[in-house]
Amino acid sequence: MGYEIRAIDAETVGALLDRDDAGREPRVFVAEEAGAPLRCCLGKAEAGERIALLSYAPLRRWAAERGVDPGAYDEQGPVFVHAGDCPGAKPGWPEAHTAHRMLRAYAADGHILGGRHLAAGDDPDTTLREVFEDPEVAVVHVRAIEFGCFHFEARRD
Repeated sequence: MGYEIRAIDAETVGALLDRDDAGREPRVFVAEEAGAPLRCCLGKAEAGERIALLSYAPLRRWAAERGVDPGAYDEQGPVFVHAGDCPGAKPGWPEAHTAHRMLRAYAADGHILGGRHLAAGDDPDTTLREVFEDPEVAVVHVRAIEFGCFHFEARRD
């Protein structure tokens, strides 16, 4: 059983840079210091890089692809993305995401099934594969523990 780690793709970023999922224009700026977590390539912004802060609804987009209604689980939150060219994400679990994380599992109908804590030092591949052992799990959102921010998703491949 495999899975694919998915950052926010270039087409979606392009649409969000026009108008974000909250219906607003994104805040585009030059990063004064390094470290903003980029959801388009799953890396960290460098000082001097042009980036954007915008609202993103990850489950809404996933559900729309499948023709399902996520209902109350359709949330949106802030993410940073490149405001220009982006190298895209490398395959596999990103090195920049090795701290504590929450793996939030959703069913094929877009409703939440539960969550699983991923502690710093745990093997993310093993933990994610264990979450996907449940045949009801269709997609997993990887989120920050501190603020609940969306980082990326994992889909069965």
